[in-house]
Amino acid sequence: MKKLLILALLMVSQTSIAQVYKKSEPLTHTYSIVAKDEVTGEMGVAVQSHWFSVGTSVVYGEAGVGVVATQSLTNPAYGPKGLVLMKQGLTPQQALNALIENDEGEVYRQVGMLNAKGEVATHTGSLCIAEAGHRQGKNYSVQANLMLNNTVWDAMAEAFENSKGKPLSERLLITLKAAQAEKGDLRGKQSAAILIVSGTATGNSWEDTLLDLRVDDHENPLQELERLMKVSNAYNFMNAGDVAMEEGNTKLAEKNYLSAQKLFPDNLEMQYWYAINLLNNKDFEKANSILKSIFEKDNNWRILIPRLIKSKLLTISEAEMQSVMKL
Repeated sequence: MKKLLILALLMVSQTSIAQVYKKSEPLTHTYSIVAKDEVTGEMGVAVQSHWFSVGTSVVYGEAGVGVVATQSLTNPAYGPKGLVLMKQGLTPQQALNALIENDEGEVYRQVGMLNAKGEVATHTGSLCIAEAGHRQGKNYSVQANLMLNNTVWDAMAEAFENSKGKPLSERLLITLKAAQAEKGDLRGKQSAAILIVSGTATGNSWEDTLLDLRVDDHENPLQELERLMKVSNAYNFMNAGDVAMEEGNTKLAEKNYLSAQKLFPDNLEMQYWYAINLLNNKDFEKANSILKSIFEKDNNWRILIPRLIKSKLLTISEAEMQSVMKL
């Protein structure tokens, strides 16, 4: 481990990470959380700020490695460099120490880091604008600066601890809401983001990143983030339905499309693919009722029917198809 730390320090010292303000290195005074789900191993980072597109500069994560929130007078280098150091075997504290020791602007930085073991490290620089502080707990760290009140980080910690048993995405959102309930950022609110990665890496980024949502500019970013999380959940079911269709498992496809539809009952596409798999499963009465309603609202869905048969995603006879087309 000592060799790893020495190597890491040498690597970081080769390029100073002191910040000179640039458009790409924003002043994201804000509040955030890094956390791990004890059951699933998932790791997440979430943030809200009165700054445009906070998610592009504050949140970083890599499956099987960890997550980072870097804020205040933000130096984005803490994100990718912190992940590299933890991937090399350094603890979050060792990685954070290496970065701080080579940063002339560390007094203005606020950083939270967590690794796949649930170990955390946090730094609130001595010149971060008050109210600024952080609190650590088992498998999490919360941090905030430029808050209206100095009660924000304690409220965040308690909210996270009291939400055990819920999915990590919900717990992160609950934590941000607790900060907002304490009046949050002195300047108000503008953007938010959430990133969740798997506790173990498959090497496939499309599988390892479980949730990656940003609200770049909104009058109520947490409300919008919550809406997008619901949409994301629905489309996870839609994607699973698509995979099941591709594999010819129409029963499983039907189940997944129905789960999506329950989240958004008025979404025509979710209704449509559910109905298509009802057709595949020979439940014509229920399917035809749904499709008739859809066709009345948008006839383009009717045009798609024969195309699905050609692509072998809909397996009904010519006579059955003609019956559907006449609905």
